[in-house]
Amino acid sequence: MNKVISALAAGLMALGSAAQAADPVDTAAYDLLFKQGTLDGFEKGDVLDYRREVSNTLVPAAAARDTGEIELTLEGGTPPVARLEFRQDEKHRSLGNFPASVGNPVIMYFVETVVRDMAESAGGSPFYIRNRVKEALVRPADITEAEDGTVTVVMHPFEDDPNVARMQGFGDLALTVEMSTEVPGWYSSLSAEAGEVYRSTVVFEGVAE
Repeated sequence: MNKVISALAAGLMALGSAAQAADPVDTAAYDLLFKQGTLDGFEKGDVLDYRREVSNTLVPAAAARDTGEIELTLEGGTPPVARLEFRQDEKHRSLGNFPASVGNPVIMYFVETVVRDMAESAGGSPFYIRNRVKEALVRPADITEAEDGTVTVVMHPFEDDPNVARMQGFGDLALTVEMSTEVPGWYSSLSAEAGEVYRSTVVFEGVAE
C-alpha cells in the first residue's frame, strides 16, 4: 500500500467518526460534504474526470508534482468499487479503491492531499492538522445555497488555533466545496486556499463512458 493510499485510509477512519468525536456537534457541513449515494446511478466503466491545480510558494516543486488529472472509474463487483487514479502526462498513479456505495471518494482525496501539503510545506504534524480539520467538520460552518441549487460550504479549520503563528501562512487556510445534485458525483469544485502561500483546486470536468 503506497503512502497516498495509506493516508486516504487513515483519513477515512478518522473523518468517518468525526460526528461522534466533538462536543458540541453540528453535522450540517459533514452531512453535505460526505453525502452518501452520490455515485448511485453510474454503471461499470463510467468515468468521472477531475482536474487538480496546485500553487505553493513554499514548495514549488510539490505544486508541479501534484497538478494533473484525476479519474474516478466505477468498477464491477459486489458491492461496486470506485477506483481513483492520478494522471500526469504519460504517468499514472493509483490512489486507491473505495466502496462506491459510501459516496464519492474525491472528497477524501481532497482533504488528505491538503493535510499532506500543509504538513510538507509548513513542517507541522499531519496528525494535528487532520484532527483540526476533523473538528471543523462538526462545528458550525458557512453554508450557502444559490438559486440554481448549488450548495457551498466554507470552513476555516485553524481559526483561533493557538499555533497559527507557526503555520507559515496556513493558519488562514479556507476550505471551500461547491456541490449540486445537477453535477454528476455531487462535487463541482473543491478548493483550499491560504493567502498567497497555497492554493489547491479540484474541479469536475465531465463524465466519460
